[in-house]
Formats: sequence, C-alpha cells, structure tokens
Amino acid sequence: MTTYTDRGEKPPRGRFLHFHSITFWVGNAKQAASFYCNKMGFSPLAYRGLETGSREVASHVVKQGKIIFIFSSPLNPGNKEMGDHLVKHGDGVKDISFEVEDCDYIVQKARERGAVIVKEPWIEQDKFGRVKFAILQTYGDTTHTLVEKLNYTGPFLPGFETPRFLDPLLPKLPDCKLAMIDHVVGNQPDQEMVTAAEWYKKNLLFHRFWSVDDKQVHTEFSSLRSIVMANYEETIKMPINEPAMGRKKSQIQEYVDYYGGAGVQHIAMSTPDIISAITHLKARGMEFLSAPATYYKQLREGLKAAKMQVKENIDKLEELKILVDYDEKGYLLQIFTKPVQDRPTVFLEVIQRHNHQGFGAGNFNALFKAFEEEQSVRGNLTDLAPNGVGIAM
Repeated sequence: MTTYTDRGEKPPRGRFLHFHSITFWVGNAKQAASFYCNKMGFSPLAYRGLETGSREVASHVVKQGKIIFIFSSPLNPGNKEMGDHLVKHGDGVKDISFEVEDCDYIVQKARERGAVIVKEPWIEQDKFGRVKFAILQTYGDTTHTLVEKLNYTGPFLPGFETPRFLDPLLPKLPDCKLAMIDHVVGNQPDQEMVTAAEWYKKNLLFHRFWSVDDKQVHTEFSSLRSIVMANYEETIKMPINEPAMGRKKSQIQEYVDYYGGAGVQHIAMSTPDIISAITHLKARGMEFLSAPATYYKQLREGLKAAKMQVKENIDKLEELKILVDYDEKGYLLQIFTKPVQDRPTVFLEVIQRHNHQGFGAGNFNALFKAFEEEQSVRGNLTDLAPNGVGIAM
C-alpha cells in the first residue's frame, strides 16, 4: 500500500467542489428508484418525465444526506443510445457528476489536453436560477458531467419538479444514516488501470492519493491492482481497479466480463454510525457479503497489539459482518452489499472513518474470499487459461 502526499500544483481556476450526483441508466427508473428508497433509505427528491415535458427520458431522483442518485430510462422505442447501453451493460452507472467552479475553464483545459468533450458547456434555467453544465468522456462508456450553479436556489436542477408521489411506507422505515459519497470505484480491463488513472491526472489535474498492487492484495485464486485519484482538495476520490493474473478469474474480471468493459464497480457511502446503518439496512432487506468467523478471530488478536483502540463493540461488528482496517493513527469500518441487479456488476459500500483515509487494504483478502464464495455459487470462479480467459470447471 502506498499513500501519496504530493498533490501537484494547485490549479489557478476551476475548482472541483464535491460529488454532485450519480446517474444510473436502467430498464425501469421508477422501480429502481423505489428499490433504493425502500431498501437503502433514500427519499424521493425530484422527477422529470412526460408530465414535466421531458418526451424522451424519464428520471427519478432520490436523496439521502448529501448523496443524490438519478435513475433514468428511455420513454420511446428506438432510443438507440440508451437501448444499446442497457443491452451491453445492463443497469449501471452512466455518469458521475461533479459540482465545480468555472466550468468553462475546466472544459477549455481538458480540451487542450486531449479530452473528449461529449457536450460543450450549456446553461439551463428555471424560476430558481441558472446552472451551467458540460459533459466529458472518461473510461468505457462512462461520463462526467460538470455542474456549476450560477446562484441556483432550487431543490435539484432546472427541468425537474417535486416528486409526483410519496410512498406512505417510507417514513415508517428505520433511518439508514448514510451521509455522503466517500468514493466511486471504476473497474478496468487488465493493463488499462494506469491509462485510466493518467486520464484524471492529465485532463482534470487530479493526483495519485493511494495505491495497492497484486503483491499486497491477493488470495490463493485471484488478485487486483488499484490506484486512487483525487482532486486537489481531496474532496473527490476515484479508485481505479484492474484484475491481476491469478489461478482463477478475479471478481474484477467477472465485472468486466458481465459489464462489457470498463465501468463503475461500486459507490461507497459514508455514515457516522455504521452499526445503526447496517442494522437498519438489513432490517429493510439489503443483502451484504459475509466475512468468515476466522476473520474476527484474527482481528481480535491483531487489535491486542494495535496502537489505537476500536470504539465499537467487536462482537456487534462480527454479528453484522462489518470489516475493520486500521493502522497506528486510526481505523475504518466497512461492509459491501451483494450486486444490486442480476448481473454481478454494480454493488454498494457503507463506510465509517475514524482518522483513517485508506480504502480497506487490510480487508481486501477477506473481501476477495467473500466475493469468491459468491462467484463460486454463480459458477464464475473459473480457472484461467494462459491468455487470461476463464475456463469453466
């Protein structure tokens, strides 16, 4: 594991503030939004569709804390762009948007450095004010929308209205306490991680924040490499993963195979109280990966010699299957859902940090073993041929 302290030169203009929202392209936006509200504790925030004058795409927006997810579906037959995306990738993340200052400057500099500008800056407005947008192409079919609010005071964005229906069940369900997006992970095919990470450095002036290689993260069967890129203020963190050669197909390769290339693997959401959050999420019916009992036996032994103390009750963490990673300065608590659609692609993470800015490297082996158990159930923990292609057992 390597942590980097060099942020590079501070950009003179064009500050990246934070994650704005994540847009999923899905087969049925209404039902997807309902799933995240009922299972994950989100609340309806905004809507755009036929009733609001949007004739091509319906979008349901949900929010929890500062986390905003947008679920969009095509309304008409023949929407080739969205249709092709859904056939190739299944339900998945199309866009990761950042709230920024000086959108024009960021786009200008990205263009000069060779970035693909999907859509040049444009302005939308309503009674609440104006917002400037632009769209850049990043890895795979994924995009980044830049959002610059020009004194905008509305609840979401121009073109959206308040939800047309509020589920009466939602207020009766337990609060899940998810606060903000911690990081968004992108999986790449083998040997494409560095290229993807360098894109952020070259075009957005992000810097390396953290990395780990396959010597540190591996099991008997599979391994990965990862580089985390961050903006200058380190309010946005974008881990980039790739599979490393092992005896069997890694869960990174499984993702790439089922997603049809590079894309967002998971979204990590922070919480100030992970025990309450996971207790309530499990009560709502969310499914999580499960660490073996041996993990907690080893954890207890390791913590005896640790220079820091975990405040939470270890028995309770074991009961909920929450993982712990730590160093001499602090620790983090984390847990991962099972895939949130039928394809074994996108999943979610819940994380709580206690003076620890890592990404759970100490848990990667336990996590990979949990993934491998699920892969085996799916029939996807296969041997690899010399060219890296899986061979079914």
